[in-house]
Amino acid sequence: MFDTMVITKTVASLCGALLVLLLGQWAASALYVPRNADAPQAYSIDTGEEDMDAEPVAELSFEDAFQVADADAGARVWSQCRACHALEAGRNGVGPYLHGVVDRPIGAVDGFNYSGALAQVGELWTPENISRFIEGPANVASGTSMNYRGLGDVQDRANLIAYIQSQS
Repeated sequence: MFDTMVITKTVASLCGALLVLLLGQWAASALYVPRNADAPQAYSIDTGEEDMDAEPVAELSFEDAFQVADADAGARVWSQCRACHALEAGRNGVGPYLHGVVDRPIGAVDGFNYSGALAQVGELWTPENISRFIEGPANVASGTSMNYRGLGDVQDRANLIAYIQSQS
């Protein structure tokens, strides 16, 4: 069963398979490895990696953003608010009307049933209090009935408050 001819054929087939693999690796290296691998790149794609080492930009404070607020830009943000609020005096919707809301006492709209959570915000709807509230109503006044996820961008909040103030 195991004579010298079988052993010779087995060793020869293993050597032949090894030779085919070595020749295949040599051919693949010749085809797929560039000859000028050490040459400089012809172009590079900016991934912003160098920018990460730069000093982070300081976030704009609300007071600074409110100084340069654009009421026209706030009109675009108002579209998120108009589903529940109105700018006409005396016209309550799901939320109270916002005509004259800036520097108005909190919870002072007649005919609107406020939740008791607004006492946590302050006494007046100053631009700063409005900004903190619309950034995340549930974070500022837990238990508020205002179901809104919040407006994260400080410039958008300042623009919105400037728009509401311009319409009053």
